[in-house]
Amino acid sequence: MMRTARLAGALGSRGRGLRLFGCLIAAVCCFSGVAAYAETAWVQDELTLNLRTGPGTQYRIKGAIKTGESVTVMSRREGWTQVRTGSLGDGWIPEGFLQPEMPARMKLEKTMAETADARGQFQSLTDRVQELETSNQELSTSDETQRATIEALERENFELRAGARWPEWITGAGILCAGMVMGAIIQSMNGRRARPRIRL
Repeated sequence: MMRTARLAGALGSRGRGLRLFGCLIAAVCCFSGVAAYAETAWVQDELTLNLRTGPGTQYRIKGAIKTGESVTVMSRREGWTQVRTGSLGDGWIPEGFLQPEMPARMKLEKTMAETADARGQFQSLTDRVQELETSNQELSTSDETQRATIEALERENFELRAGARWPEWITGAGILCAGMVMGAIIQSMNGRRARPRIRL
């Protein structure tokens, strides 16, 4: 009798160990499956889904995810899908409400936003081009004005330079005339002395 009780106790403790080992193996397989299974999906059009802490309606609701929200699918289990969200973390939602592509309404909104952004950038570039053209015209006008001013200053400088030399020219002409007069006088005086006197 005691031997039977001991045998039953040993088998019971071994059974608990086997169950614990089995649970451990299942958990490892589950986690490795979660890491390998992850995929991105979107909530279908016009839906609000409760995100629960476990795969069933008896689990607590963590929050809600709506149409167009992107989630990462972690695993699937009998009518439930485990997902990872950006704001609420991990949770479970009923299966069949996700799709692999972004909803058409979200695509349209995204396209419209991108179009509006591109239109704004184009308008900004157009305004910048107009500003540059206006600035170029102003610079061209300023360049022409500066060129005309430089030409006027060059003419004025030439005239001033030419006008400043007339005293030199007059002085030179005066010296030349004086030299000629002096030469004529000296020559006339030398001519009188050199002329021999004729005696009759």
